[in-house]
Amino acid sequence: MVHGLPVRGMLRRLLAVVVVLSTATGLQLSPVVSQPAVTKKVELLMFEEPGCPWCRRWRAEVGPGYPHSTEGKRAPLRTLELGTALPAGIVLATPIRFSPTFVLVSDGREVGRINGYPGADFFWPMLGDLLKKLGPETRQQSLLGPLPNVGEAR
Repeated sequence: MVHGLPVRGMLRRLLAVVVVLSTATGLQLSPVVSQPAVTKKVELLMFEEPGCPWCRRWRAEVGPGYPHSTEGKRAPLRTLELGTALPAGIVLATPIRFSPTFVLVSDGREVGRINGYPGADFFWPMLGDLLKKLGPETRQQSLLGPLPNVGEAR
């Protein structure tokens, strides 16, 4: 009990006040949940060839942490040998000519690529730019319809 009222009774009264005020002001009460955007299979393909020194450098500088990074969780790495046939369902904009080449694919289609390995300081921002092309990973969506923008006229 708080101030002579049971807590449950206070919560009911508070809810009633909120509903009355929202109705009087035209404010819509919309519960918001985070829902994944349309699910697409996203991968980072790394094309490499045996003996590639820049591939070794990427594996030493970026490789160990990549699967645990935000980027690595969003776009898991799949390595492919340069010059071999593409896996079924993968469509590239142009042939791969350099090793390493990193290609971001979404549902098997190329989104963008990084030719060569420019070092960790440049790789991460370049990959971030590619991932931005996919759009947001999650979006806020109301269970009762779209949410109004703040300050939007009704």
